[in-house]
Amino acid sequence: MMVNQTLSDLSDMAFATSVVIYILAMLLYFAEFASGKATGNAAENAEPARATVGAGGVATKEPGSGPVVGRLEPEPRKPWSERFGGMAVAVTVLGVLVHAFSLVIRGVAVGRVPWGNMYEFGSAICLVAVVAWLVVLYRQSRAVRKPTTAPKLRGLGGFVLLPATLLLFLSGTALYATASQLQPALRSYWIWIHVSAAIVSTGVLMFAGVASVLFLVRLRSENNPTDPGRIGERLPSSQVLDRFAYRATVLIMPVWTFAIIAGAMWAEAAWGRFWGWDPKETCSLIAWIVYAAYLHARATSGWRGTRAAWINIFGLAVMIFNLFFINIVISGLHSYAGL
Repeated sequence: MMVNQTLSDLSDMAFATSVVIYILAMLLYFAEFASGKATGNAAENAEPARATVGAGGVATKEPGSGPVVGRLEPEPRKPWSERFGGMAVAVTVLGVLVHAFSLVIRGVAVGRVPWGNMYEFGSAICLVAVVAWLVVLYRQSRAVRKPTTAPKLRGLGGFVLLPATLLLFLSGTALYATASQLQPALRSYWIWIHVSAAIVSTGVLMFAGVASVLFLVRLRSENNPTDPGRIGERLPSSQVLDRFAYRATVLIMPVWTFAIIAGAMWAEAAWGRFWGWDPKETCSLIAWIVYAAYLHARATSGWRGTRAAWINIFGLAVMIFNLFFINIVISGLHSYAGL
């Protein structure tokens, strides 16, 4: 099938646009994070106004009372941190739509799945990571009972978008590949099954790794309460961040397990063996073992908290090593995925 160059160029344009949108959203998240208070919320601490009658019978307001009867009271203005946060979420949703459009159009342009090389694979991983963040934010916003918690959760968006944006920039520059047909070894229905599971797993595990990094930052802040003005004080509690990392890993671990099994089945169909200790296979197994160790440590007394978080971060490092170093530097049966 011939490549539709017009659609391919449109996909590249949409990809670049999504990166710009993500950068804007990231800046808005960080603006909310920086302008918010370390403790409390402006809306919670604000004292309601009370109406009194001043000279000439003109109604005035004093702290501590309700609205004036018979008059339309203006709605209290939201603090700038709330405005930045709302705009950040809206811009993130727009970025996800444009990003997804770029992948879909890329697939239509070449008549195949849009994850046949490192550029497309990295783009798909970042899309999953950002969507995972939006899902977590949506679920928490519905479950949260304390209004002071929501802004802190939303402020994490900048830390999620930072690695995603860096990976997108790297994918669109150093790893960029022009639209083309798949390598012969990749022309199999298994690419829909195995690679899609690997993409979803890597994207969610990237979010879990970021949560563990922020957990360590927040925990250090909680252990040093006499040192004010640090970033950690603006983050959600360490328990919340630890729970995010753990739940994301628990939910995605079966998918990552399935991705490895599906890869072995594809290897048997393509090369006549289920496992050959190819560098990509070996590194994927090591990552699985590390994440299994993290889940075990998280449930083991004495290993929860800092030790478990470091294991989770090490798992993310193995995934990144597997994504870049194994695919680009080391020669193996998976090298055809290349650039």
